[in-house]
Amino acid sequence: MVGEEMGRELGGSLPVPNVQAFPSSCSGDIPHCYLRPELESEEVLVDDTLEIPTIDMRKLMVDDDEMEKLHSACKEWGFFQLINHDGVAEEVMEKMKADVREFFKLPQKEKNAYAKQPIGVDGYGQNFVLSEGQKLDWADTFFLQTLPIPERKMRFWPQEPTSFRETLDKFSLEIVEVSKCLLKLMAKNLAINPEQFANMFEDGRQAMRMNYYPPCEQASKVLGLTPHSDFGGLTLLVQVNDVQGLQIKRNGKWIPIRPLPGAFIVNIGDVIEILSNGEYKSVEHRAVVDPEKERLSIAVFYTPRDGTIIGPLPELTKENGAKYKSVSREEYIKFVITRKPDGKSSVNLMKLESGN
Repeated sequence: MVGEEMGRELGGSLPVPNVQAFPSSCSGDIPHCYLRPELESEEVLVDDTLEIPTIDMRKLMVDDDEMEKLHSACKEWGFFQLINHDGVAEEVMEKMKADVREFFKLPQKEKNAYAKQPIGVDGYGQNFVLSEGQKLDWADTFFLQTLPIPERKMRFWPQEPTSFRETLDKFSLEIVEVSKCLLKLMAKNLAINPEQFANMFEDGRQAMRMNYYPPCEQASKVLGLTPHSDFGGLTLLVQVNDVQGLQIKRNGKWIPIRPLPGAFIVNIGDVIEILSNGEYKSVEHRAVVDPEKERLSIAVFYTPRDGTIIGPLPELTKENGAKYKSVSREEYIKFVITRKPDGKSSVNLMKLESGN
């Protein structure tokens, strides 16, 4: 079965402690596996005037200037905030946030009932822990494959809170419409067939990672999320509470993202960088933690459907040739999933030697 094959492809992850179970003050010695000495030498740019672009989805339908803003955001930033997205009902969005908060409030024993298994990615706990000496994120995550519906592994879908399953089902089906719309608009900007481009993701995989970043008094020594670019096509991030933590790398410096109320934070993944032959860029990002407050978020990932070739689209290679390799989706997934997150190393290895 495809789901079982994907489980084997996605491999296993070593079990690690749940950070949420650590003493709440974490004022003593932090376990060495969480310490990030490199943080001392990395610069965070504090500039209130430097913001990722904001794109109004309603204007995209009728305004050429807004379409140009979207094109520029995908080329120059790889990140943008999407406002006035009508695809997800406000009550569904708010219920999804509430249910995620309630899940992470459950007693540790109840959450552990949904712990991820040695094989596969679904469940509660960290993914991509491939070696004993690997640095760990100061976070607990809950990862679920949500689309296509037959690929859902329902044993990992919580029965507490009681509304969680129904809410997640509604949310996943509504937010996928937003992504489809964005993909068609991006294709239009790239001067390729919008339907053909969107069809690569039709019946593709949607997955969600719910993130809980506990506070840490020594926040400057740990990371909530290791720097990386997303290996999929498109990511939509929902901020569950008002605590900031997402940062993107630009010109060698880290820039904090200040989420707008109700906005999706959208970022280009490695797959779209490859498909666009480098015209659109995935961007390295990370999450820091707060010394006093917990942070929660929901990341929604999209990858193309089974059988898709991951490589530059022929229409975009006519002038300068292909800058990236072309491989099957299955080969690509095996390639990226067996590597721990490390900047843009995966997409860089997909570049052809002659590519820029």
